[in-house]
Amino acid sequence: MTTDAVATADRDLTIQQVSRRTGLAESTLRYYERIGLIEAVPRDPSSGHRRYPAELVGTVESLSCLRGSGMSVADIRRYVANTRRGADATADQRALFEAHAARLRDEIARLRLRESYVTAKARMWAAREAGDTAAEREIVDVVLELGARLLADEGASTDV
Repeated sequence: MTTDAVATADRDLTIQQVSRRTGLAESTLRYYERIGLIEAVPRDPSSGHRRYPAELVGTVESLSCLRGSGMSVADIRRYVANTRRGADATADQRALFEAHAARLRDEIARLRLRESYVTAKARMWAAREAGDTAAEREIVDVVLELGARLLADEGASTDV
């Protein structure tokens, strides 16, 4: 059993422990508290240090997962506000996650295009290294086509 697991069972966690457990920086935890994503963290009366109760740690873990999925702080704020609204916000929550999933699909498509371009460039250089000019000429057309798609995807103008 880890120290953090023991700490969770026996007492509240420090900001350092919550940071290690969630992967969020201590400054991020303080920021989330300051902007209201998490409730005010209770303080140890003798030291004044933040002490995260288990329920609040669970909330922070959920927020860390959302942030890890690439969700913006604005959308996390919306998620928290919807959660506080309860059952009246279920349609809003669904729409929030559907929109985020669509953004992730778009991002994955852009990453696949970038990976295809880089792989084609590697193949082109491998052909050049091997002295295979026929293979190099063949792959150059693929590189140019992928490059044009990449530029278009990035919003670059192809007009000169």
